Amino acid sequence: MNLPAPLGESSVLLGHLDQLSRVAPLERPILIIGERGTGKELSAARVHYLSKRWSGPLVKLNCAALPESLLEAELFGVEPGAFTGAAKRRLGRFELADGGTLFLDEIGNAPLSVQEKVLRVIEYGEFERLGGSETISVSVRVVAATNLDLPSEARAGRFREDLLDRLAFDVLTLPPLRARTGDVALLAEHFGRAMAADMGWEMFPGFAPSALAALEDFAWPGNIRELKNVVERAVASCLAREKPIERIVFDPFASPFRPQAVRAQGVPASGAAPVTAAPTALPAELPDDFRAAINAFESDLLSRALTDARHNQRAAAKRLGLGYHQLRNLLRKHGLMPGRDKE
Repeated sequence: MNLPAPLGESSVLLGHLDQLSRVAPLERPILIIGERGTGKELSAARVHYLSKRWSGPLVKLNCAALPESLLEAELFGVEPGAFTGAAKRRLGRFELADGGTLFLDEIGNAPLSVQEKVLRVIEYGEFERLGGSETISVSVRVVAATNLDLPSEARAGRFREDLLDRLAFDVLTLPPLRARTGDVALLAEHFGRAMAADMGWEMFPGFAPSALAALEDFAWPGNIRELKNVVERAVASCLAREKPIERIVFDPFASPFRPQAVRAQGVPASGAAPVTAAPTALPAELPDDFRAAINAFESDLLSRALTDARHNQRAAAKRLGLGYHQLRNLLRKHGLMPGRDKE
């Protein structure tokens, strides 16, 4: 049995793993929610290997990677002549996963027509291949994942409420990396050692305290996947193998020669001077509450600086001409600090 081992010791991760271990043996659908890069596929694999179906197949499909017609064919299979180019029978993912688990990633992006057919298989274990009339029976446990708020999608009519009801027997919500106190250093060391070994280094020197502090301060919008890229980039660009790594590049696009983004307002025509637009955060009329308006403007500036700096607080502080601790005090004032730093 190849059970993927998670990396981390934070209480929120251990809580997630405890919940996963409790629901994995149950023969029910599971919905995994999490931001991009948090490890939804890894959690789905753990559900499979900790279930009674561990010896059966684990089949995966990304519902956002295919158009509706191809997604339906991939899920349910195709009979000869079902459409142009369908010369022979092809089994779908549900048949391939018979006796095991089918992981449907990005389920929130599946078209409503496909959602209806998925619901039927979950409820009755039956479906027909495209172009066929024979009813196929399978025993498949569905584990679905998304980074969308599916209850909101259902209220907006973009996701079937009955399918949501079936998938939400239990919902596993993966914590983002910024909420996993202490795990960044552990993961960085792991990815650093692996990259150093790939490059043929005899040993990995680790990270300098300043580099670790920068890694810990970053908000990681891309979560573990982004951390892995940043760490591997730092190791690959290190010239002195015997010294701890000091240089961390969070944004590989950063360059004085980087093309500027095209803006909706004030974009100059060829040879024309740019149009100066009024600051969008300022109200058109004088406010009734001066302090509230100033607070709103200040909060907007902080949010924009964080976004521009990809949530690197030190870079955001530098961008605004503030000290690091000045910025953090202002973030606390406006409720913009990551969850673990609010207290």
